[in-house]
Amino acid sequence: MADAGRVPPGGVMPSPLAGACSFLFVPASRPERYARALASGAHGVIVDLEDALTPGEKVTARQQLVQAFATLDAVQRGRTLVRINAEGSTWHAEDVAAVADLAWQGLGGLMLPKAESAEVLARLAAAVGPACPLVPLIESVAGLDAVDALAGSSQVLRLAFGHLDFQVDAGLACDAQEAELVPVRLALVLASRRAGLAAPIDGVTVDTQDAVRLQSDAARARRGGFGAKLCIHPTQVAAVNATFMPTPSELDWARRVLAGFAAADGGVFTLDGRMVDLPVMLLARRTVAQAGAQ
Repeated sequence: MADAGRVPPGGVMPSPLAGACSFLFVPASRPERYARALASGAHGVIVDLEDALTPGEKVTARQQLVQAFATLDAVQRGRTLVRINAEGSTWHAEDVAAVADLAWQGLGGLMLPKAESAEVLARLAAAVGPACPLVPLIESVAGLDAVDALAGSSQVLRLAFGHLDFQVDAGLACDAQEAELVPVRLALVLASRRAGLAAPIDGVTVDTQDAVRLQSDAARARRGGFGAKLCIHPTQVAAVNATFMPTPSELDWARRVLAGFAAADGGVFTLDGRMVDLPVMLLARRTVAQAGAQ
């Protein structure tokens, strides 16, 4: 799981979603699926008012979301985010108004698609109140250009990468390895680190039947410094969780490192034939924190 990160400048209290490693989309138009998504093992559930809906469904789906949210308990509400429609779209203002009401009822967060402007994030933060974290979705070259400003904006919890839309915007034609996106992903990781955020959230794997591709995508994201992945089907959740959460052997190693560091009174020591110094200890501490974040 990802690092818990810092309390954002706007004063949002630490969120359990800062340590989440799987986020499952569910269409807002299918309220009967909300509880099932929350029970899928996903650490966070994103109710989608944007791409999952046709233009004709959006108004009704927003109303369904508001009604169904009232039936969730407090823990479920805190694990739920809403992806609204982008700033400048027909539905954006009413989406923001609806989410502002949900925020006061314990909504876990708001995801903004096509995030490109810190000013827009500031307006969202003011609209939804300080208790609602924001997750900007970077989907364009303009969003990448503004990534440090977005990461440093008030109430931002984590960055997320919409790699499919980004490819279209940038005119890329990536194969399964997506080597062309390595510098883009690294930019999100480094911006998150500079802003003190938890590790960012990687994009979806669109083939829900290809377990090998899913595992490969998730493993690549973790190696590249991401701390979570977006999912589009419940069957993807377990594999994503298994990839991002520390394994029993990793957790055992981390605990032995911390014990050895304490015994050495903070000095350098040797464990399993390898030198352990302060950076290794910090990695071990992060691993133990990740395991305890859920």
